[in-house]
Amino acid sequence: MSTNQDEKFQENVEIPQGVTVTQKKHMLQFQGPLGKTFKSFRNIPVDIEIRDNKIQLKVEGRRKRDYSILHTARSIIRNICEGLVEGYTVKMKVVFAHFPITVKVDGKNVLIENFQGERAPRITKIVGNTKVVPKGEDVILTGEVWTDITQTAANIELHTKVKGKDHRVFLDGIYAYEKKKGIEK
Repeated sequence: MSTNQDEKFQENVEIPQGVTVTQKKHMLQFQGPLGKTFKSFRNIPVDIEIRDNKIQLKVEGRRKRDYSILHTARSIIRNICEGLVEGYTVKMKVVFAHFPITVKVDGKNVLIENFQGERAPRITKIVGNTKVVPKGEDVILTGEVWTDITQTAANIELHTKVKGKDHRVFLDGIYAYEKKKGIEK
C-alpha cells in the first residue's frame, strides 16, 4: 500500500487555543472557556494520540467503512472543541391551535403541560449540560456539546408528536426552527 493511501486513513485535528485535551485510554477530557466535558471512544475503533496541540486519529482497517468511522470521530472532536469555545444554540417554536401549551423546566426534566388538553404533563429528559429556557412561544436550548443539545431538542419534538390523528390538520407541537453556533442569552 502506498504512503498516499496510508495518509488517507489518518487525520490530525487541531486543538483550538483555550482548549485543553487529556486522554486516559479511550476517554478524552476536554476543558475550555465555557466548561468541561468527557467523550468516550471505547465503541469507536480509532487509535487516538495527543501531541503538539493536535489529536492524531488512525484506523486499523483500509475499507470504506473505516474511512467513514475516522471522519465521524474527527467531526465529534471538532464539534466538542468548537462548542467549548463558542457554544451552540437551538431555538424551538411552540405551536398550538386551541389548547395553549406551556413549557416548564424542573431540574433535569422538561414539562410540557396542556398538550392537546391533556391533564398530565409530558416529561422529557435534558441530556448533559444543556440549558433549556422557555421564553413565551420559544424554547431556547444552549450548551457546549452539540450532540447533547440536539438530542434534547429531538426528545422534546418526539414527545409532542401527535398520534392517532391526521398530522396535516393537527399541527400542535414544539419544533426546532434555528440551529447556530454561539450561545444566545
